[in-house]
Amino acid sequence: MASTSAPPADDWRAGLVAPPKDHRPQTEDVTNTRGSTFDELGLRRELLMGIYTAGFEKPSPIQEEAIPMALTGRDILARAKNGTGKTASFIIPTLNRINTSLNHIQAILLVPTRELALQTAQVCKTLGGHIPGLQVMVTTGGTVLRDDILRLQEPVHILVGTPGRILDLGSKGIADLRKCGIFVMDEADKLLSEEFTPVIEQVLALLPQERQVMLFSATFPWNVKDFSDRHMVQPHEINLMEELTLKGVTQYYAYVEERQKVHCLNTLFSKLQINQSIIFCNSTNRVELLAKKITELGYSCFYSHAKMLQAHRNRVFHDFRNGMTRNLVCSDLLTRGIDIQAVNVVINFDFPRTAESYLHRIGRSGRFGHLGLAISLLTIEDRHNLYRIESELGTEIAPIPAVIDPVLYVSPAVDAEPSPPPRKAVLPPSSAPSQAPRPTPRAAPPQQYPVSTSAQAQAPPQLAQPIATPPESSFPAVSAAPGLPQQVPDGSNGVHGQGGQRRGQPRQGPPNGGRGGQPPQSQSQMQGRGGQPGGRGRGGPRGGRGGGSQGQGGPRPPRTDVAA
Repeated sequence: MASTSAPPADDWRAGLVAPPKDHRPQTEDVTNTRGSTFDELGLRRELLMGIYTAGFEKPSPIQEEAIPMALTGRDILARAKNGTGKTASFIIPTLNRINTSLNHIQAILLVPTRELALQTAQVCKTLGGHIPGLQVMVTTGGTVLRDDILRLQEPVHILVGTPGRILDLGSKGIADLRKCGIFVMDEADKLLSEEFTPVIEQVLALLPQERQVMLFSATFPWNVKDFSDRHMVQPHEINLMEELTLKGVTQYYAYVEERQKVHCLNTLFSKLQINQSIIFCNSTNRVELLAKKITELGYSCFYSHAKMLQAHRNRVFHDFRNGMTRNLVCSDLLTRGIDIQAVNVVINFDFPRTAESYLHRIGRSGRFGHLGLAISLLTIEDRHNLYRIESELGTEIAPIPAVIDPVLYVSPAVDAEPSPPPRKAVLPPSSAPSQAPRPTPRAAPPQQYPVSTSAQAQAPPQLAQPIATPPESSFPAVSAAPGLPQQVPDGSNGVHGQGGQRRGQPRQGPPNGGRGGQPPQSQSQMQGRGGQPGGRGRGGPRGGRGGGSQGQGGPRPPRTDVAA
């Protein structure tokens, strides 16, 4: 009787609640495996429960190569593409080796950015959710040190953080690292740069000599050889980078003038089927200016950059991940490791200066073998960077076509709709659709890593007073060689400020004035305070300060294309 009442060996699976199966097609970046399963890796049952509860089905190529070797305690140097599962490749073996009965720090997971630290800690908690007594702590700069001191009075098994804060805690004796046997560096190429290397050296000096060191990244600098010789013991090298770019990400560029970029971006928003998008700028100042312009056009938008308060950055990252807005404008702060599977479009509003930055930027779409689209807006000055980046990455960035096939970046399983403009726009007769588009349904927010639900299009919040937009047009004309696209419609080059006739006898001039307006042709043309150099202008039917408020002297023309 006892033998008949014994539960089957795999009954532990019966109580697991996994997310819905993800039926989106995947590329060979994650499907080209030997066919092994997580059950064959010799992992503890509690960890397997967390893996399957998180929606993992089978190991990706990097996980298949790295996890068995990491479980043996050997040092590892691993290169793999962005979005192919590197994070789980070191978290799974780390969790498997944690002994929760020992109340000291047993593993350090080092990352270069604060947002990546929060994401990595969340993955640890998700995969280790069924391990009893597991304690994961995240610590980064920009937060109150006293909170970390109080937290370290309690047991901590895995410490996730940025180099500066972990060194601060370790050197002061607040965090005892003398028994920490696992040291992991994610995005190791960034951590081995000149700004981080001295800090990394000091952190390693606080660890015991008998330790496991694992480095994971998509690219490795030349100094990794020197680092491995000094701090690693016969590391096992894994290189899955036959090509650098993801197979599922389609890359385009468009040559535009600087003042036409916002207009081009508005056209992309209205033409593309964007689920969520990340838009990159090269400076924090341009991030804020562009976010303001996108909001004025009537689209939902958040922004994030390194000069913001840490609490604000955390809130933006959390809300964007949970689908509270469709678009995020940011600097290179979020190019490293950030995994939001609902992002299917990346736009380089400013073209990156290095191949490394370009590679990490476009890797924010097409996560875990899914489809994505990367579009770069280039000025004539960017053409040399374009040719150099194509050569260094061994890839081809094609000119943007008049129509982008949604099959290239929208999964067939996703019933996505184009991003709705803030107001109905007048289309040219040749490009007008045969029927009005249906409203985009609101779907559940994207899940935490890894996402198994299909990404759904999400309608942006309705604004109280939508701002009128110009008539839609096709993509700017582009060519393989640098050239100038078609001109923006007249009257779309300035933001008009406070107007009204100037006291005295007005002189006839063109209606545009204010900051960003058209340059004057003679002294009879209005310049406006804050416009062209020269101070107060003369005459003209409208004039005054250029800026964001509506003029009082006459009707305000619609805001269209203004250089950010």
